Amino acid sequence: MPDARKPGPSVRLKFALSYAAVILLTGLLLLAVVWLFLLRYVPEQIYIPTGEPDGGPSPVFVPNQSDLARAFAPPAAAVMGALLIIGLVGGWFLAGSMLAPLRRITDATRLAAGASLSHRIHLEGRRDEFRELADSFDTMLARLEAHNAEQQRFAANASHELRTPLAITQTLLDVARDDPDRDNGELVERLRVVNGRAIELTEALLLLSRADQRSFTRRPVDLSLIAEEATETLLPLAEKRGVTIETSGEVAVTIGSYALLLQLTTNLVHNAIVHNVREGGTVRVSTGARGFAVELTVENSGERLPPDLVSTLIEPFQRGTDRIRSDHAGVGLGLAIVKSIAQAHDGTLELTAREAGGLRVTVRLPVAPPDAN
Repeated sequence: MPDARKPGPSVRLKFALSYAAVILLTGLLLLAVVWLFLLRYVPEQIYIPTGEPDGGPSPVFVPNQSDLARAFAPPAAAVMGALLIIGLVGGWFLAGSMLAPLRRITDATRLAAGASLSHRIHLEGRRDEFRELADSFDTMLARLEAHNAEQQRFAANASHELRTPLAITQTLLDVARDDPDRDNGELVERLRVVNGRAIELTEALLLLSRADQRSFTRRPVDLSLIAEEATETLLPLAEKRGVTIETSGEVAVTIGSYALLLQLTTNLVHNAIVHNVREGGTVRVSTGARGFAVELTVENSGERLPPDLVSTLIEPFQRGTDRIRSDHAGVGLGLAIVKSIAQAHDGTLELTAREAGGLRVTVRLPVAPPDAN
């Protein structure tokens, strides 16, 4: 939308005029001081005797106040004019030098508005207000560029993941159309599984969007109670896969959404069960308070994970070491949702590979204030 405001004088011109006005005012004040403290003590009329009684020469000429004012006014006016010119010219160049960093920041802003997020200002010199502004702007551009790249990767992965069940559905329907005498029982079952997969992925994407937008009501939530509920819900899955769940910890109250934090805990426990050894695996869930933060820790046994792999597990659609689906493998958004929910609650997510194998995931959230209801 075009700007309907009328163009005004530039900031450089305003600075130059202000600089000249200060110099001119300073000169006027100096003239006023001269007048008040010097010229006003000179009398307007001075008595000069016509001659000496002995017939000597007359006294020398002594100027009065009017004489001094007439002699002082022209050079004072010339000096004031010179000060005005010096103030305007000097102020113009000085303002240009001072505003040069601002022009660079403005150019970078225009480039960013044109979707060019790779440009950086890199303002040289010592730290001042302009340098701090430029550094903050560079940091903002770096974060926007990283976020934009992440969103593009996420959109591409989401499109790929959604396209797969749709393509499978289309293939199954084509088979049914080409062979009308075929038994449709197996076809319907496969369509049900594929459709359920697509619904699961869509719900995960909606949950991720809800967490990113922070569109939820905050209230006190005890992570220890949430941990118990999540482990009880997933206990049948753990028994089916031969995994033992151990829950311990103390009261850990934070402020947030009960539903989202339950989803966070459920995702962590689910991942710990699925990505575990087949028989004899363990999952440990613990909660606690550490100063101004509460912690939820979920660790499991399993294969030893290289550190470079651990750092990628929170990326969307990343599934362990091979990205291959299996039963209960989820849609690859489990830890991405956990990270988004933790950030929406002003918390952090930390992943650490265990020396004995498996993964330790720690979520730290702000502790609830004592007066929270």
